[in-house]
Amino acid sequence: MLAALASGPLHGYAVLAEVAELSAERIRMPVGTLYGILDRLTAARRIEIDREEIVDSRLRRYYRLTSDGRSLLEAEVARQAANARVVARRLRGVTRLALATS
Repeated sequence: MLAALASGPLHGYAVLAEVAELSAERIRMPVGTLYGILDRLTAARRIEIDREEIVDSRLRRYYRLTSDGRSLLEAEVARQAANARVVARRLRGVTRLALATS
């Protein structure tokens, strides 16, 4: 969810679309789930309301990352990158071992 907002403010349905795109369609969340997550992230001060507008007689609320949210996302990116490096080293080791025993 935070990654979806990394490039700038989005409204709820745009967040859904961005999450689906970022996950190569592996994550498709229901609207009710989305707004619960947005509410929790707002309460935790990871995101905040950027602006609101009326579109077709409906309120459209845009959300953006806070500095705390950006820091959390950056830490998660670093954590996942470190995990990927460990796995890559292990795979290279397994490949070398397999070649040596063939």
